[in-house]
Amino acid sequence: MATKVKKSFICQNCGNHSPKWEGKCISCGEWNTYVEEVIDKQQSKRSLTPQKKNHPNLITEVKNQQLERYKVRDQELNRVLGGGIVPGSLILFGGEPGIGKSTLMLQLAIKDTYKILYVSGEESDQQIKMRADRIAISNDNCFLLTETFLPNILHHIGKIEPQIVIIDSIQTLYTSIIESSAGSISQIRECTSELIKLAKANHISIFIIGHITKDGNIAGPKVLEHMVDTVLHFEGDRNHVYRLLRTTKNRFGSTNELGIYEMLSNGLRIVDNPSDILITDREEDFSGIAIAASIEGMRPLMIEIQALVSSAAYGTPQRSTTGYDTKRLNMILAVLEKKCGFKLGLKDVFLNVAGGLKVDDPSIDLSVACAILSSNEDISIDSKTCFAAEIGLSGEIRSVNRVEQRISEAAKLGFKNIIVSKYNEKNISSLTPDINVVAVKKIEEVFEYLFG
Repeated sequence: MATKVKKSFICQNCGNHSPKWEGKCISCGEWNTYVEEVIDKQQSKRSLTPQKKNHPNLITEVKNQQLERYKVRDQELNRVLGGGIVPGSLILFGGEPGIGKSTLMLQLAIKDTYKILYVSGEESDQQIKMRADRIAISNDNCFLLTETFLPNILHHIGKIEPQIVIIDSIQTLYTSIIESSAGSISQIRECTSELIKLAKANHISIFIIGHITKDGNIAGPKVLEHMVDTVLHFEGDRNHVYRLLRTTKNRFGSTNELGIYEMLSNGLRIVDNPSDILITDREEDFSGIAIAASIEGMRPLMIEIQALVSSAAYGTPQRSTTGYDTKRLNMILAVLEKKCGFKLGLKDVFLNVAGGLKVDDPSIDLSVACAILSSNEDISIDSKTCFAAEIGLSGEIRSVNRVEQRISEAAKLGFKNIIVSKYNEKNISSLTPDINVVAVKKIEEVFEYLFG
C-alpha cells in the first residue's frame, strides 16, 4: 500500500506551519507568504549528527573553557566579529548577488594557515581555482568540496577535521530527511540545524553564505537568524568600488563595528584609512558640501555630505536622499524653516552621502543642515571645517558621544576647525593644539559663524 505524502503550508518569513493556505500569516502578520511543501514527520525525528546526553549542572560547578579565537589575516573581519572567529560558532553571511561574498570567503580560505574546508554548491572546482589564481594566494591547508547533499558534507568534515568550514551557499544544500526541494524553508532550517549541532559538538567554526531577498533581508525563515551566533551583511553600491561589512547580530562582540573593503580586479583589498578615500580631493571649494566627523563602531570616519537646493520645477518640492534617512532630512528642513526662518518648503532638496555609504549616526545632523544652507545661499564652506553634533527639534545643538575621538581624527587629517555642541565642552580636553574647537548652542550661531 502506497504511503500518503504529507504536505503542509509553511510561511516563508517566519517558518510557521499551517494545514491550509492562509492569505495572512497568523504568526508574523505578513501577507502571501505561505508555500506548500512536502514533509514527513516520522523521518524528521532522525538526526544526521549523533548527540550526547546532557545533564543539569549547578552554575557554580560549571568550569570555564577559554577557547582562543582564530585570528585571521583579514583585520576587518576580525574587527567586525569582535576580535576573531570563535571556535564552534555559526556565522550567517548575507549580501546581494555579485557583491563579493564568495570572493571574500575564498580569500579567507586561501590566505590563512588554518585548516579550512570550502564547500561550494554553486561552482565547480575549476571555477573556484580560477578565482583563487586571480587572487594569487594559495594555502596548503585549504580543501575544496563541490557537494550539495548534506550527509556527504558531514562525512567529509568528520574525515578532514577542519577548523573552519565555509558553505556556499545554504540555499543549495538538501537532506533526505526532508522531502521538499533544495532552497525550501524546511530544507534551509533542517540543514542549518544539523550544522549548528556539528559546530557546537566539535568546536568547528562554520560560515554559511545566504542569498537575500529584494527587500535586502536574508532569504529563508526569520528564525534562521535567531539560530546562528552571528549575522554579517556585505553591502555596497555596484557603481562604487567600496564594500561595507556590517554586523546585525553578534553573541560574542559588538554589533556596531564596520569593515570597509575596496573591490579590485585581483580581489578585495582592506581600506586602512577610509576617511582619506571618502573625502573628495577638491582644488576649489564648492557650495553644498560639508564634512561630518562620524563614528562607526570603534572607528572614526570623516564623511562628505553633498546637498543641492533648487526651486521646485513643477510646484511640488522633491525630497530625495542617498545613504541618509529621508524622514530625518524632513525633520531637519522643518527645524531650519521654523526656528531659523529659511524658506525651504517650496524648494527641491537632494542629499547624498559620498562614497555609497549608508549612515544613521545622529552626529551628522549638523553637517547635513550646513550643507543644505550652503547650497541654498550658494556660499561654500571652508574645506578645512568639519562638524560633529546632533540637531534637536527646537534648533539646539545637542552633544554626541566620544567627541574627543572625533576631534583627534579631524586633527590627524588636517582639519583646522570642528564645530561641536556647547554641552560637549566638559568632555573636551585642552590638549587639542592642532585644531580649533568651536562650541555652539543653537543652529543660528552656526549660520553666523559660517556665513556671517
